[in-house]
Amino acid sequence: MTVSTIALNNQTTIPQLGFGTYQVPPEQTADTVSTALEVGYRHIDTAQMYQNEQEVGEALKASSIPRSELYVTSKLNNGYHRPADAERAFEETLDKLGLEQIDLFLIHWPLPTLYDGDYVSTWKTLASFVADGRARSVGVSNFQPAHLDRIVAETGVVPAVNQIEVHPYFTNEDARAASIRHGVEVEAWSPIAQGAVLDDPTIGEIAAKYGKTASQVTLRWHVERGDIVFPKSMKRERMEENFAIFDFALTPDEVSTIAGLDKGEDGRTGPNPDTFDYVPA
Repeated sequence: MTVSTIALNNQTTIPQLGFGTYQVPPEQTADTVSTALEVGYRHIDTAQMYQNEQEVGEALKASSIPRSELYVTSKLNNGYHRPADAERAFEETLDKLGLEQIDLFLIHWPLPTLYDGDYVSTWKTLASFVADGRARSVGVSNFQPAHLDRIVAETGVVPAVNQIEVHPYFTNEDARAASIRHGVEVEAWSPIAQGAVLDDPTIGEIAAKYGKTASQVTLRWHVERGDIVFPKSMKRERMEENFAIFDFALTPDEVSTIAGLDKGEDGRTGPNPDTFDYVPA
């Protein structure tokens, strides 16, 4: 099955479907990622705060897949926003992953209430990683419209992606619209709302029509809307299920119907980026 690709604003491309490693325990990460690669995933998403970059790197090294066919993303730890810290942390990420160049590196959270509200200098630091060739692309995660507007206005550098919470119960339209307005592609984390949408009767009815699961229909809904998704599962059968979403298509009415399940802020499963201030000890 061929995974569709999305063209980014810097003339690179990204697989629209990837494999997420959030909450995959480090001791199980190498085997889990190896299984995902066997299933067919070529886009792997990790982060410094997931504490499993080293093990993702082990799986990549053990694979016989050419580096040119792999797409690897990681994200900056919330404790390392100051430029010198970000530089050092980024080098550690490359070392742990065993890469000379990462495909995509993101500011994980804007943290507007910390670091004197300065996430602009952090963004400038990430931009330098592309300039010196250590990253193919850089982007942001959990950036609200005002955060995006600010970094673009103050640096002139537009992120390649904005990785934000998006699912049928929280379509996050303001952040999606701001991203699209700037030419930033949207990556949807928590694409099935941590499983909350899987029992939704509307999604279930559409799934029955196509002989698909609720998860497959939800992921296909993201694809139809142009989102980049990276579901996580540690079970091979679920990995295979989530991968099998490119052999059917939803109608425009079905896409709109699923979008109509949006609950606004009541549907959000994660923290609000305007107030989130967690820094690992």
